[in-house]
Amino acid sequence: MTTMTLDTMFSPRAARPRSTVRLTRRGRVVVVVTLLLAAFAVGVFVTAAGSVATQRPGTPEPTRIVQVGSGDTLWGIASELADGGDVRSMIEEIKQLNALDSNDLQAGQRLVVPAD
Repeated sequence: MTTMTLDTMFSPRAARPRSTVRLTRRGRVVVVVTLLLAAFAVGVFVTAAGSVATQRPGTPEPTRIVQVGSGDTLWGIASELADGGDVRSMIEEIKQLNALDSNDLQAGQRLVVPAD
């Protein structure tokens, strides 16, 4: 005759059989590397789907070089070039043309600016 107690009959472990599949350290590394490669492949596919190339080259924007003097600011240079227009958009255009991360300038620095 068998006896069964209530704690084994109603415990959550008794309801679910224990899994026999276990990942070793090497198995976990393989799973992580596989997931990273899949994410990389999806990223490359999504990026490549959005790029567009043309047969003809674009026309370059006419520019000129301005040398920064002592006390010059990006706002001052942009306001001279904007001629009463939007100074902030001119600042952003100058920053983009020169790959600037900030508005800081040094005396003697050469900036590419849109031609008038």
